[in-house]
Amino acid sequence: MSPFAKLSATLAATRHNIADSSDSTAHPLAAHKFGGSSLADADCFRRVASILLERNDATQVTVVSAMQGVTNTLIALAQTAAAKDPAWQTQWSALRDRHLQTARELLDENSGALSVWLEARLADLADKLKALAVLGIPAREALETIQGLGEVWSAHLLRAHIQALGHECALLDAREVLVVNHAELGVAVDWSASAARLADWRANHPQRRVIITGFVARDGDGQPTTLGRNGSDFSAAIFAALFNADELHIWTDVDGVLSADPRLVPEAFSLGALSYQEACELAYFGAKVIHPQTMLPAMALGLPIHIRNTFKSSHPGTCIASRGESIEGPVRGLSLADQLAIVNVEGAGMIGVPGTAERVFAALRDARVSVVMISQGSSEHSICLVVRGADCTRAEVALKTVFGRELGEGQLQAITVTRDISVLAAVGDGMTGTPGVAARLFATLGRAQVNIRAIAQGASERNISVALASADAARALRAAHAGFWLSPQTLSVGVIGPGNVGRALLDQLREAIPRLRREANLDLRVRAITSSRKLLISERGDLPADWSAQLASSELAADFERFTDHVQAAHLPHAVVIDCSASDEVASHYPAWLGAGIHVITPNKQAGSGSLARWQAIREARAGGGGRWRYEATVGAGLPVISTLRDLIDTGDKLIAIEGILSGTLGWLFNRFDGSLPFSALVREALALGYTEPDPRDDLSGLDVARKLVILAREAGQSLALDDVDVQGLVPAELLDLDKDQALAALDTLDAAMAAKLEAAQAKACVLRYVARLDHEGRASVGLVELPVAHAFANLRLTDNSVQFTTERYADNPLIVQGPGAGREVTAAGIFADLLRLGSALGARL
Repeated sequence: MSPFAKLSATLAATRHNIADSSDSTAHPLAAHKFGGSSLADADCFRRVASILLERNDATQVTVVSAMQGVTNTLIALAQTAAAKDPAWQTQWSALRDRHLQTARELLDENSGALSVWLEARLADLADKLKALAVLGIPAREALETIQGLGEVWSAHLLRAHIQALGHECALLDAREVLVVNHAELGVAVDWSASAARLADWRANHPQRRVIITGFVARDGDGQPTTLGRNGSDFSAAIFAALFNADELHIWTDVDGVLSADPRLVPEAFSLGALSYQEACELAYFGAKVIHPQTMLPAMALGLPIHIRNTFKSSHPGTCIASRGESIEGPVRGLSLADQLAIVNVEGAGMIGVPGTAERVFAALRDARVSVVMISQGSSEHSICLVVRGADCTRAEVALKTVFGRELGEGQLQAITVTRDISVLAAVGDGMTGTPGVAARLFATLGRAQVNIRAIAQGASERNISVALASADAARALRAAHAGFWLSPQTLSVGVIGPGNVGRALLDQLREAIPRLRREANLDLRVRAITSSRKLLISERGDLPADWSAQLASSELAADFERFTDHVQAAHLPHAVVIDCSASDEVASHYPAWLGAGIHVITPNKQAGSGSLARWQAIREARAGGGGRWRYEATVGAGLPVISTLRDLIDTGDKLIAIEGILSGTLGWLFNRFDGSLPFSALVREALALGYTEPDPRDDLSGLDVARKLVILAREAGQSLALDDVDVQGLVPAELLDLDKDQALAALDTLDAAMAAKLEAAQAKACVLRYVARLDHEGRASVGLVELPVAHAFANLRLTDNSVQFTTERYADNPLIVQGPGAGREVTAAGIFADLLRLGSALGARL
């Protein structure tokens, strides 16, 4: 039988000596622990007393920490005094005043006896500090006593306050009962001796409520000692076991154990239940709500631990027990440990040599270096260790000393240290036996541009830990939290060009963002909007209804460097720039953005149809940096023209030809041009309706159609440049050199030539259409052609685009993509669809 099992049996047999309540309506025997943040001042003590007195525990055992910050102050006092620095006296006076003031605020005129007691204890502390100043060194025994005084003082403050409220309450100085020994693996409790002493103490103190000092104990020689950092939690678990409690409540300042650090992941949420093993893993790797050592007595006795919020006592918090709760998904939470370093021992001489790892760990043990994480490949060529950053130099020196001969003879190539490392741990009982968890974690981090330096997973499969650069830690944590659907997948969005299309897109985003966050686990944060003159930035990324007015009144000038830096926030996992401009200058930034891992979505045709050198640079940057470039809206607005072509090619089909009506503006004009109105009148009407560019010559020139054809040709694998396209524009030479207003006034000069072309076509029972053509040999042209009235292009709706793909599979009956190809709303919708496809690729549930 294990020591815990023996203890449990002994306490169960003697429970009638511990609990004195026979009220069948009372709650079970409960142990409580309140940390320093719960005991920061008099108001906090009152809150704690209220929580305890409102409960109907059969027996109530309460372990307390020192007031917030007092333990650190006591340690600093001892060190300052030992350094013969008289500043300790000022620090001591402040500590004295704080406790006496708290006593007066709690007890008013009844504080006299407690104040006298505190004065005496604080005077005794001053005597010890004077002695340390004489010795010049902080003697271990004195330090062990001094650093545990805060718990004694806070226990007396709480007991006095509860008694002043009319309730009996005993006070147990843990040094009277708890016996521990300091072993290599930490503090070991002498359970038999401690249980015997508690039984003796309890015989003389039968009160229902007991206040106990946390953190402090005595060693086997009877000398005062402490349980180490987070020792009050351990004290609470120990006394919960000694009192044979039914449950333990750890009261702190958060709503239980959270799914991640809320400072880095604001969407982190309180976990309703965890298994002991899950809680241990999360606590070890940085979740500071509870220390792993606290769980040891509870695990042995099956004692449930409730993590509660003192400041929100109605919140149920987190219950840690033998089994966690069943939830969707394998990962329960993620934790992050920082201020670490990687020590790598590498060399071919290690391969197949027994005892190398033993020498590594023995050297680190002798150097008093604790190993946080271990990673070794099956080749045995290297051993990678993660240690505390403060220990890495000591670890390096120890290993180089032990392996000095092997390094000198070349059997080991190097012992290296990499600083500024963090370890991210994904934890969950549901990971056990579930395929694909590691793959999802690694893919999620990869999409967030996070490089993994080392990996570790135990055979229990309950924890996957990865070492990574600390600069990437916050982004990695947010990405992983979203990747396992514990929070929405977050994209930091920057929009360039809030004109017609950009404005429509922003309006669509503002309407859809709440629904996407709620239903698709996608959190779109519009953190920057820039025009050619002004820049608007937002920290939260909320998109207000008056964004346009805020942009107009912004004091920030347009600045692409500042825009980029703000969108690519280190704490957010993904960044995307949406370029709604038609600017060649903006397109020149694409290679840098994509190379930095920033995704780019655009209807801007400059990048896709500009110089071949830049187009190649964009593709190389995309491949190397991991940023995704989506440009469906460059051809056909919201129509799936590019994706259809891509699907044909990716599935092995061979392109024979592309023909299409690629301009919604020109499609509208020639669908309407039947001779009833002059062509110039139709152009002016299209301008008024917003179908043309501000200068209609941009549409009539045919260059816009040519650019779209170049984009499709390059998508099909042809190295086509804009100069390779035979462009037959509709703008006569006499209009080319005029300014916009003059050209608009002179549009009538188009009418005679266009009327003649229409008459010729009608004589052949044909219609006029502006058609783009590309064959498999790369011959490309755009221009006005005559088509039979039965042709598909002759029977389109007003602003429809229509693209025919003739391929080996679709040789006799071409594949046609047809629909509205102009208008700011449909173009914005095409951009939005690209954004949603990006979100889905990054892990959103769309």
